[in-house]
Amino acid sequence: MASIADSREDTGDWREPSDPGGTRRPRFTGYPFTLGVASGAPEPTSVVLWTRLAPESLGGGGVGSGAVVVRWEMADDERFERVVARGEVDAVSAHWYPFIAGDDVSPVGRTRTTPAIDARVDGLRFAIGSCQQYEQGYFAAHRHLADEDLDLMLFVGDYVYESSWGVGLVRRHVGGEPRTLAEYRTRHAQYKTDPDLQRLHAAVPWLVTWDDHEVDNDYADERSEDLDPEFLTRRAAGYRAYFEHMPLRAMARPRGPDMRLYARCEFGTLATIHVLDGRQYRSPQACPRAGRGGSNRVGPSCEELFREDRTMLGKTQERWLAAGLREAPESWNVIAEATLTAPAAVGEGDAQRFWTDAWDGYPAARDRLLEAIEDAAAQSCLLVSGDAHTNYVCDLHRGEPASATLATEFCGTSITSQGRPQEQTDEIRRDNPHIHLADSSQRGYVVFDVGTERCEARLRVVADVRDRATGVETLATFAVAAGRPGATRS
Repeated sequence: MASIADSREDTGDWREPSDPGGTRRPRFTGYPFTLGVASGAPEPTSVVLWTRLAPESLGGGGVGSGAVVVRWEMADDERFERVVARGEVDAVSAHWYPFIAGDDVSPVGRTRTTPAIDARVDGLRFAIGSCQQYEQGYFAAHRHLADEDLDLMLFVGDYVYESSWGVGLVRRHVGGEPRTLAEYRTRHAQYKTDPDLQRLHAAVPWLVTWDDHEVDNDYADERSEDLDPEFLTRRAAGYRAYFEHMPLRAMARPRGPDMRLYARCEFGTLATIHVLDGRQYRSPQACPRAGRGGSNRVGPSCEELFREDRTMLGKTQERWLAAGLREAPESWNVIAEATLTAPAAVGEGDAQRFWTDAWDGYPAARDRLLEAIEDAAAQSCLLVSGDAHTNYVCDLHRGEPASATLATEFCGTSITSQGRPQEQTDEIRRDNPHIHLADSSQRGYVVFDVGTERCEARLRVVADVRDRATGVETLATFAVAAGRPGATRS
């Protein structure tokens, strides 16, 4: 369970109060804050603080069955001479609360709230990351992200992987593929033991959404890839573990296999970030392989692909997004979602092939998304995405590339997950002239500097994910002018 702390300043740090007030001190089998601390879901007057008591980090044990008093304190200076908020909650072993227990002090974290809704804001720096397969590399990208002086970290899916795959693995998952709550908890806990991931969580507030691997590869609403008749039970376990390990507000608390994840975050009059859920409400992928669910590569003969009633977001979320875009069309509108929106089919005519798990598999839904942007007259609209393990920079159109550009998409490469061969990515770019850049050979993240006149995006890539101490460099920089959709290399 996540808790909300009232913050009365724009920034703050938190740690254990210096005076515990004589509260009963629990006994743990070891240091309880092995998974670090985190913050997220910032608003003008509050931010979520997160930790989990886990002395035995991968077993969920060491706390005992009784209630434990967990205390938190927030200040606007590093020495905690100006405390702005403090509190305490009772935590039991079935739920996880921030922030300090007994004599044990967690690491110090830094966070911030957002500006007032009507505040004039000149700049916002945020980054996107996705697809961090634990076995395929170290999370050095997060170490570098912690040095980027971010206002916000936006993670757009595949925070954990349920499956083991790839070549040249540098470390291994504990246990097999998770299906129960205990197993999903262990998988999240193992990822959170990574010191670089902990560092970034402690350095900046996060906004998060999921893709498929937080539960099961290529699932779509109630249908799993292997057509598991008990899939909703598994999804409920995956959703609960996700909620327990992320700095999410109480509104996201799952109810069985259902969880409200999509949300909106505003940064004064400068920008609104619309965080979408593209898994829980989507129609099943069209024309799957015989006896299977999940994705496929299909041609124009797949009539199901083009049905108007097929959806990626569900009707309720579509209406929610359209209404949000209409509220502030003159500001920057950042639409954050998991999968590539831009067309990326290869081939021509009857030989054309579409990947059904991304928005290419939902063309009518994509058209409604772009129609919502167009109808709202949202001229400074960015889509940020992941999943493809590829850096893409794309202009988005309704119809042919010669039509008006409505928005710009930056699809970030993976934190560690291995990408397709570059020659296949070159084929995608060749057949899609709206794609300015396509690179699947490198891992990393994207940093955005949003201002009143323009947004600059720096595509940052690490040298070698198998080296925890690896360096980072800029692959390319693009700019988008306010009110003028379309990316320009700078």
